[in-house]
Amino acid sequence: MARRNPFLFAWALCGTLDIVYAAVWSVLAGSDPARMLRGVAKGPFGDAAGDWGIGGALAGLATHYAIMGAMVAFWFALVRAVPALARRPWWLTGTIYGFGLYLVMNAVVLPLRFGAPFPPPDLVKGAVALFPHIFFIGWPLAWLTRKDAL
Repeated sequence: MARRNPFLFAWALCGTLDIVYAAVWSVLAGSDPARMLRGVAKGPFGDAAGDWGIGGALAGLATHYAIMGAMVAFWFALVRAVPALARRPWWLTGTIYGFGLYLVMNAVVLPLRFGAPFPPPDLVKGAVALFPHIFFIGWPLAWLTRKDAL
């Protein structure tokens, strides 16, 4: 599967790892994963999406995978434009890319849409948000596109 369409495989893998992490974290924090997904849906669909029940959760899941598709597509385009990225240590390029994604989401997107402060006042919450960007998006993408995997 990965050899036939590496983009789709990476998209499904990273999207699933990231959303499962978010769902588990929601449960550990005493919240409902469906509520978390409705919160994701609020981004493009407005605050009313929080009241959409299962429809809002499904809209949030679709939104999550759409955003992940953009993150994965950007990485694939970047590796094509800068082939040296595939020859560098995957853990280094993955960490840098994951950190860059974290900055875009938490320093640009969330403050513009929801007024979220950056840097976050709670550094633990900041680390919780940084972790999946590196380990579940950056690292798998860099691993899948390293020179010896192509």
